[in-house]
Amino acid sequence: MMAAVVATTPLPALAQTVQPPASAIYVAEFEVTDMDGIKPYSANVESTFAPFGGRFIVRGGRLVSQEGMATKRIVMIEFPSFEQAQAWYDSAAYTELRRIRHRTATSKVFTVEELAR
Repeated sequence: MMAAVVATTPLPALAQTVQPPASAIYVAEFEVTDMDGIKPYSANVESTFAPFGGRFIVRGGRLVSQEGMATKRIVMIEFPSFEQAQAWYDSAAYTELRRIRHRTATSKVFTVEELAR
């Protein structure tokens, strides 16, 4: 009896695509009402978000409003994940600084998750 020879072609490896977590952007639109009072906030805020992987991507700069009412100042901080952004916002260090911002500026703040890359 003759043995059958079966040729096998290796199947292509199934590519496992692991998506990195989507980063998040903290956005603050604000108008300073007490220029001297906001200074401790401005001088110390970066030290509160850096441990959470945050980095400034917008900090003031030129602003033109194409539609609607423009705010006076926009700040955007990028974080590696939505969870890290929220952990920073809720941290004791930022909670203390946030009180300064509340006394010295009017603001709207929010965090938005970026599209997965």
